[in-house]
Amino acid sequence: MAHDCAPLSPRLRFRKPAAGDAAFLLALMNDSAYLRFIGDRKVRDLNQARAYIENKLLPPFSDSGFGLWVTELSASADPIGLCGLVKRDTLPGPDLGYAFLPAYRRKGYAREAAEAVLYHAAHIIGLQNVLAIVDPENAPSRDLLNHLGFVFQDKTVFPPSGDTVDMYSWTGAEPKPTGTDCA
Repeated sequence: MAHDCAPLSPRLRFRKPAAGDAAFLLALMNDSAYLRFIGDRKVRDLNQARAYIENKLLPPFSDSGFGLWVTELSASADPIGLCGLVKRDTLPGPDLGYAFLPAYRRKGYAREAAEAVLYHAAHIIGLQNVLAIVDPENAPSRDLLNHLGFVFQDKTVFPPSGDTVDMYSWTGAEPKPTGTDCA
């Protein structure tokens, strides 16, 4: 079931990725923190970035009704990160995913984006449980999840990498009402 609307927040806009986001995505996915904490997706040039958008980022919107939105500054429309929900075959439910360019970290954008996505997940999509996985060494992400009301569940081995990650669950901690662009 597709939802053709996106979350809203005071400083950010959310939209589906497009081929024109290739340069942004290339920079984001080759950032050292992205490579360390999220993983190497082997996106090394603009053609690979466009293919990743077409083959990996866009299909979930039609397959499951949600995905990772490009997160932009409302004032300038500059893309600063990705934030949304991911449905993985290896997890029992959708999980919150986010990544931001280095210049936009530690400014509250990830928190604002995640709050908007959780509000959208609960009030538009109707999800009552959202998971999150995080590298145990990624203290800023662990802190953000705790702030958002996620509760640590367990350590788990995450296929296909085989890395051990911390799994969190969000079940009803009311996110701040940020809204949605749904009619």
